[in-house]
Amino acid sequence: MTTHSAIDRDEALEQYAVLSEPAGRDLQGLVDLVAQVCAVPTAAINIITRDQQHQIATAGFDPSVCSRDDSMCALVMTERAPVVVPDASLDPRFSSNAFVTGDIGSVRFYASAPLMTPDGTTLGRLCVFDDVARTLTPEQEQGLMTLAAQVMDVLELRLRTRELERSLAELAMLRDELRRSNRHLTLFAGQVSHDLRSPLTAILATAELLATEPVVETDTDLLSMVSAVNSAGQRMNRMIEEMLDYALQGGQLQLADTAVEHVVSLVLADLAPLVTQKGATVRVLDLPTVTADADMLYSVVLNLLTNALKFVRPDVPPEIEVSATRGPDRWRVTVSDNGVGIPADRRQAVFSLFEREESTVGGHGIGLATTRRLIEAHGGSVGADSSPSGGAAVWFELPD
Repeated sequence: MTTHSAIDRDEALEQYAVLSEPAGRDLQGLVDLVAQVCAVPTAAINIITRDQQHQIATAGFDPSVCSRDDSMCALVMTERAPVVVPDASLDPRFSSNAFVTGDIGSVRFYASAPLMTPDGTTLGRLCVFDDVARTLTPEQEQGLMTLAAQVMDVLELRLRTRELERSLAELAMLRDELRRSNRHLTLFAGQVSHDLRSPLTAILATAELLATEPVVETDTDLLSMVSAVNSAGQRMNRMIEEMLDYALQGGQLQLADTAVEHVVSLVLADLAPLVTQKGATVRVLDLPTVTADADMLYSVVLNLLTNALKFVRPDVPPEIEVSATRGPDRWRVTVSDNGVGIPADRRQAVFSLFEREESTVGGHGIGLATTRRLIEAHGGSVGADSSPSGGAAVWFELPD
């Protein structure tokens, strides 16, 4: 026989709120109906706690609370089937009970059925009683059991309704928070766009002028460097345009077959001075072609490789590896490093806006939040693990 502790019952009583909410017309209707079905003058929905019996709905008398020690229903709480007692004064379980002896009442006939939750916890019993001896027909006994189940159905429906209302309230809060976040993002994107475009325009203009200088035109190395600056500036300008459009208007991604290796090569070309400055080694393994917005993917890879070059161990040259693994319906691209790593309890938080690791390296916690937003816009996901060398292994997944 399944049993449940008092703690289990206390938790269930709190969950179903049977003692804190009014009975209502539905429970009152069921207790009135069971009295009619069983042809008795009195009936009650009795909820049993650690030390009390609470009559939350009654027929034929006013509800009250009594000690658990005086409760007849408490004596048969472990019974999973209906209990039918024609004359309680002759039943050894009840003959000395205060509701039978005349101390509280003079009950003779008593019958009850359990009020059980879906997981088998008994909250109390639906009982009918009379001060004269009688019994129940099989149909009445079945009716008692059916109506007890109906009482639990009402309580279960109330519980699910409360849970649904809480979920709706949480969704409303999330919706409002999302709206606020989008408003902030719009303002932020506009400000960033303005702040970045002014110096970028100057850089592009200077690069164009330099490219026309005779000393540059006749020097292959200088011309190559100026061309690289101009190409990187143009990519940044496109990236700013697309990200601003996406932030302000929910712009559509320009999806196409995109070779991740080509995107990585563009990023490494733009980061070449930083790679050289850090004395970094970057290994690029076989990478797939995915369906993605190439400019947005460039931003993602730029963020991940820049972080790998920034968050390094003192006096340890960065070693970075870009690799990919195939999943059932998606590719995972991972940027691993031998840097300071990300603590396990921070590997979700770092993808939130304005969250960053405490470090001597500056930052505003925007890069990884942007990475997550862009990858999720592609229907993918991001995450972080520890690399074999103890550094960070930040990854993103894109569906086929």
